[in-house]
Amino acid sequence: MRLRFLGIIPNTPVEDSPTIWLDEDTGDLLIQSYKATAEEVAACQEVGSVPGHSTEVPEHETIVRLPAVMLKYLPRPEGADGEAPRA
Repeated sequence: MRLRFLGIIPNTPVEDSPTIWLDEDTGDLLIQSYKATAEEVAACQEVGSVPGHSTEVPEHETIVRLPAVMLKYLPRPEGADGEAPRA
């Protein structure tokens, strides 16, 4: 795995450091950030995603809160106008 550091929350304290890396082999992002609270997870489950899809969070997954200031570190395709692609 070839990881590239993308960014860390500005002015972060030593013990509190949301960070983003890019796996250059797969294009996946690895994100260290704040765990969603039980209230936030419940809100996500209430909103859901696609009809008929489970809202449970499997044991091998989690929901993280990415501070807005970290969005500037997300890689964009070359020539992108800043608008994230929609699935």
